[in-house]
Amino acid sequence: MIQDWELMQTNLSRMEKARIEVAVLPIGAIEPHNRHLPYGQDMLHTTEVGRRCVEKAWQATKKVILLPTLPYGVDCNLMDFPFAMHIRQSTLDALVTDLVRTLKHYDIRKIVLLNGHGGNEFKALIRQLQCDEKVHLFLINWWQVGKDQYNEIFELPDDHAGELETSVALHLYPQWVEAEKAGNGKSKAYRFEALNNGWVQTSRNFGKINDHCAVGNPANATAEKGEKYLNLVCDGISRFLIELAESPLDDAFPFRR
Repeated sequence: MIQDWELMQTNLSRMEKARIEVAVLPIGAIEPHNRHLPYGQDMLHTTEVGRRCVEKAWQATKKVILLPTLPYGVDCNLMDFPFAMHIRQSTLDALVTDLVRTLKHYDIRKIVLLNGHGGNEFKALIRQLQCDEKVHLFLINWWQVGKDQYNEIFELPDDHAGELETSVALHLYPQWVEAEKAGNGKSKAYRFEALNNGWVQTSRNFGKINDHCAVGNPANATAEKGEKYLNLVCDGISRFLIELAESPLDDAFPFRR
């Protein structure tokens, strides 16, 4: 069955009748995730989050559309490992800019960037585009949506290819998870306490952290945890998309009067 809310599936006869208020653009990455998860992890789970959330929002409003996922992301700091497919942030920004301008051409001015990769940075771009193009851009790093309830679901801290990501993968595509090959995700601390405490930041070279491109132990991951976290995340994002679609673009938007 054709899904009206997914641009990849729908067609001109349907889109001619649609009255879209919100476009959702998923953005991922192609990179190694420990030794047990697929390279497409960030693209795969972000696409699925987008599909679940936009479907709910479409059913409620008929005003939200899902664009095809941009698969590549900023991965220069993972290139000590084979086939981390890197594009520069400026390249990614240029792609997003062109797509935003295209959406504006069709009078869609509420645009959600659904990001699935920690190496992608969009805040500066959003600030500039909102000034230049008179559109409204919203950034969702989907894995952070349920962070206030993280400890109620997961047992160990996670950063990259640990318990959270492995649990999500076990729920969505267990056939591509080779758990027996996973490293323990133990990573080196910085020599500077300011970096370890987080009030000084830098870009991490994953090749110096450990030999399996992971920060976080996947040992306690389960499909049930992944399903529970995805449900939590998708409920929150869906509610936001529905509210966004129904909110008028008045002179106070997105603030309260």
